[in-house]
Amino acid sequence: MHVVLVEPEIPANTGNIARLCVAAGATLHLIRPLGFFLSDPRLKRAGLDYWEHLRLEVHDSFEGFLAAQRPQRMYFVETGGAKLYSQVCYAPGDYLVFGSETKGLSPGLLQAYANQVISLPQRDVRSLNLANTVAIVVYEAWRQLGFPGAKNLPQAGFVNPDQNM
Repeated sequence: MHVVLVEPEIPANTGNIARLCVAAGATLHLIRPLGFFLSDPRLKRAGLDYWEHLRLEVHDSFEGFLAAQRPQRMYFVETGGAKLYSQVCYAPGDYLVFGSETKGLSPGLLQAYANQVISLPQRDVRSLNLANTVAIVVYEAWRQLGFPGAKNLPQAGFVNPDQNM
């Protein structure tokens, strides 16, 4: 799985997302311009001591990202998508693309990939925090894939608490 942040602005969000990528085994792609330096202490602090385990790729533009990666399947997460993130059947190697904290994804990208725009349900807010949104979508995709590589899955015989109601 791949997480793509297009022009992220807040170092702590990106640091939290980097930590999440390590936990879920995802590669993190950052598309410039960034709203911070990769040496920013807030970025490093949010990612804790996981940086050495992160698969990180930085791209100068979205076009450069496409040329370098040649992604087969991409989903663009944005408010107002025609499909919910939970209605997608994720596959290994999917790219999950997220926009910046203040601008989201550009209208050009949303138009070019209109059939691949997904969103999260919400109420009474304009949008969710970027790190929270990425976590929700990544964990849904990872769950659908059977949590490959996870070290702390419950043993066989685990009973879903919802089944006891």
